[in-house]
Amino acid sequence: MRAALRGALRRLRPPRRGGWPEPLSAAALRPLGSGAGAQGRKETRSPSLEKDNADTVIIGGGCVGVSLAYHLAKAGLKDVVVLEKSELTAGSTWHAAGLTTYFHPGINLKKIHSYSIKLYEKLEEETGQAVGFHQPGSIRIASTPTRVDEFKYQMTRAGWHPTEQYLITPEKVQELFPLLNMDTVLAGLYNPGDGHIDPYSLTMALAAGARKYGAQINYPVQVTNLNSRSDGTWEVETPLGIIRAKKVVNTAGFWARDIGKMIGLQHPLVPVHHQYVVTSTIPEVKALKTELPVIRDLEGSYYLRQERDGLLFGPYESEEKMKLQDSWVANGVPPGFGKELFESDLDRITEHIEAAMEMVPVLKKADIVNTIAGPITYSPDILPMVGPHQGVRNYWVAIGFGYGIIHAGGIGKYLSDWILDGEPPFDLIELDPNRYGKWTTTEYTAAKARESYGFNNIVGYPKEERFAGRPTERTSGLFDLLKSKCSMGFHAGWEQPHWFYKPGDETGYKPSFRRTNWFDPVGREYKQVMGNVGVIDLSPFGKFKVKGTDSVKLLDHLFANVVPKVGSTNISHMLTPRGKVYAELTVSQLYPGEFMLVTGSGSELHDLRWIEENVMRGRYKVEIENMTDEMGVLGVAGPYARQVLQKLTDEDLSDGSFKFLQSKHLKLSDIAVTAIRISYTGELGWELYHRKEDSIALYNAIMEAGQKEGIDNFGTYALNALRLEKGFRAWGAEMNCDTNPLEAGLECFVKLNKPADFTGKQALKQIKEKGLKRRLVYLTLETDNVDPEGNESVWHNGKVIGNTTSGSFSYSAKQSLAFAYVPTELSKVGQKLEVEILGKNYPATIIQEPLVLTEPARMRLQKKGERPKI
Repeated sequence: MRAALRGALRRLRPPRRGGWPEPLSAAALRPLGSGAGAQGRKETRSPSLEKDNADTVIIGGGCVGVSLAYHLAKAGLKDVVVLEKSELTAGSTWHAAGLTTYFHPGINLKKIHSYSIKLYEKLEEETGQAVGFHQPGSIRIASTPTRVDEFKYQMTRAGWHPTEQYLITPEKVQELFPLLNMDTVLAGLYNPGDGHIDPYSLTMALAAGARKYGAQINYPVQVTNLNSRSDGTWEVETPLGIIRAKKVVNTAGFWARDIGKMIGLQHPLVPVHHQYVVTSTIPEVKALKTELPVIRDLEGSYYLRQERDGLLFGPYESEEKMKLQDSWVANGVPPGFGKELFESDLDRITEHIEAAMEMVPVLKKADIVNTIAGPITYSPDILPMVGPHQGVRNYWVAIGFGYGIIHAGGIGKYLSDWILDGEPPFDLIELDPNRYGKWTTTEYTAAKARESYGFNNIVGYPKEERFAGRPTERTSGLFDLLKSKCSMGFHAGWEQPHWFYKPGDETGYKPSFRRTNWFDPVGREYKQVMGNVGVIDLSPFGKFKVKGTDSVKLLDHLFANVVPKVGSTNISHMLTPRGKVYAELTVSQLYPGEFMLVTGSGSELHDLRWIEENVMRGRYKVEIENMTDEMGVLGVAGPYARQVLQKLTDEDLSDGSFKFLQSKHLKLSDIAVTAIRISYTGELGWELYHRKEDSIALYNAIMEAGQKEGIDNFGTYALNALRLEKGFRAWGAEMNCDTNPLEAGLECFVKLNKPADFTGKQALKQIKEKGLKRRLVYLTLETDNVDPEGNESVWHNGKVIGNTTSGSFSYSAKQSLAFAYVPTELSKVGQKLEVEILGKNYPATIIQEPLVLTEPARMRLQKKGERPKI
């Protein structure tokens, strides 16, 4: 670093204090300009409650909480009350750098970002409050070939969304940001319309709008306790009295853990120290005629934007160097903390400062006038937690925002719509607060927050795995036995084999945008199941038991399919009132009135919450038991599955005695199991539900019995390839809260003529009457060393007309296979399309599904004397 810069940094360094760094006041370290110029302002308020009843009480007056109040009130909800313990914007909002971007590496959050920006563009006109919104655009810098691949990967994921995004040349990058050193720049990912906003002014504008539409905002009013009442309402205790509310929403930022503890919840959140630096006027910046776009130097791991006539830049340190505020997790936020900051620690970010100076050389001559070091709340996976919480009635959260400014507008609208309409307006499963559970310990949260912060700018590969905090306490009975034999994947706290090693394989996690080390081994496992017999650990499934006098009535109301008879199983879907697919479960009636419901690992508490909500609303007399952690599951599939299992039981497993979609209680090698004749492979197979402590004994017995048949393990990657060839849909891909079951091709599971008025029935009838605008189709692709995985753009005649939902290589057809949504008029078999993968459009053809018939379908054809396709 230049000596001048070192001197500037030294002058900024506050004196060291004992113990952990104490917060500094807002006045001590106040940034300049549009991103932070107003944070020091303070309103004088006389706290009062004004009312003792409310429909919705929002706890926390940062930009997210105030945005929710604005949207609820604007939509017409009366009696919306915000309670803020300090003053509006206190906590993380006031010191944020205020960045706004259309970009997000995921799919669903692009909608949140887009809504936020569109709202902020018109907020000043609506409320009369200036918001300091600058939209010079932003550029992500690619300095390596792998990063260019990542940009191409993101372009196809953005192509079917309405927001603008462009992959631009180095020449265009330099034109847009003339102060860059172009020596290492290979490409840029450009989003026009991106920029930055003053967080204080944004929050005040949202507050003005909320008040305009009738919301009440009270501060300083601290919530001291929450009491849930038997009717589902809440008593919100404050020093000024009690407010009774129908719903409570926790938007308390880094105080959110303290609020959760009041009702026995341990929200997995931890404050992290984030620093950014502001320079004085730089002559080269001042001379520019237009504002510079925001840049994100991904290899240098920092963002940089113009701040008045200088620059502002903020780094994300590695997990080894970054700092957590651990003491707040254990002891709570210090009393009185509101608009304070931490001591800066510039030694932690020296390498990033040097990287920024190399990329933007004018920084070498700059003086630093301010350094901001403040707390930002992180969840384990860096994504916020948004929605109703399982196990607590009418308690909602919008917490854990590492990027609260860009999320605030969209999340306020999303949560408002959900609260008012009774269902999420679109799929945002990745933000479900119920993705975490009892396995999410404080130690796990801290380890993942460190990793997530440090990984802010790493390359985002398909099938990404992150290893901090693993394994959790939530391991299957087979984990210790299998962990050295396979590459494990992380699923809702569980470790589950993705693929297994053999001598000569390149082992371990080797991420790539192209086919990588698991490609051939997965083909081997595919052949194992198709030609012999394979075993897979399915213990991460969510598993519930439902019983009681109203159990049949409840399930008939919940599911679009009929209720299975005793000893039978079916695939059933819970729909939303608008007819969207909220969940897919396997339903088995084990005894009269006693059911086992099975769902995917990632939707365990998501589905359980929906079921419990319906039980309470309908006052059904049932008992629900979550058996997920106590019960193990093994899948056995392949042409020799029956032959192997028959050696272990006296129960007749023949096709005549144990039919497809039947369930039975039996013993295998003297181990009690509930066996269901079903397999997501589409081959002859059973799922074997048993006590977790019996998993090793059951697995060993099956493997020993299958030696003659050549039994072996297979993982979830092979399972995915097998299910795609059979045309099986997956919840979260082919169906979710953005899709209805008719366009997803699930008609056979939807019984519109059954007597029960199941949720979504009337909406589905209207959808059917109006006709579908799009359909799910089945594609083969002519690719080279890449395969679709889902969310790629589908093209026709030079235009993007749809998107893939999932994909894989077909080891039988020797080509790529994918599901995709396309307009109805382009959904006929034989239609030629293109799928964009890594910047190239590959030819695709709609074919008749499935590519490979399921084993039951093949058996039916054989009985008729016909030759099945396989």
